Amino acid sequence: MAKARARHILVDSEEQCQELIRQLESGEDFERLAAEYSTCPSGQSGGDLGEFEPGQMVPEFDRVVFNEAVGEIHGPIATQFGYHIIETLSRTDD
Repeated sequence: MAKARARHILVDSEEQCQELIRQLESGEDFERLAAEYSTCPSGQSGGDLGEFEPGQMVPEFDRVVFNEAVGEIHGPIATQFGYHIIETLSRTDD
């Protein structure tokens, strides 16, 4: 079964998500922004969600983590929780 490790920043608005993406693209630190802005408890650990398998996250999240490029910033991704900036840190297709 495939596994991935990802981190994310979760915010309430698409506009804030876009602004944080601009900051990341300008060289801001992902972990610092996650700790400061993310509404998810994982923000306190730099947004790190650890390792997980398909189906453990909401479908919109899984689509990005298990299909898009590793090591790149993806977003805004809208889910029932808000707007995510997602970075897949690693992925195996076992």
